[in-house]
Amino acid sequence: MSFMAKKPSSFQRHLTPGDISAVIQMAWEDRTTFETIFERLGVTEHEVIRIMRSELRPSSFRMWRKRVTGRKTKHRALRDPDMPHHDRAIADHRRPNA
Repeated sequence: MSFMAKKPSSFQRHLTPGDISAVIQMAWEDRTTFETIFERLGVTEHEVIRIMRSELRPSSFRMWRKRVTGRKTKHRALRDPDMPHHDRAIADHRRPNA
């Protein structure tokens, strides 16, 4: 099965390959919120979903969507205030090698 390269959407054109890699990495991390991704890279939750859809294999995208849908740790407003981990620190610690 061959995959055809998709034309990048307008919001993806300003992202470097390293930025896209960072978005994917942070999106997979359970404790990194969509708000942190926006603060770091200026990519909204909707855009993260579009990037994940275009960059991952279809089965990987479905697995990721199932994993993050309804997950309280992906949104700061839904998090338990006593959560011991801060997503900003996690995002600072894990930088892509791009």
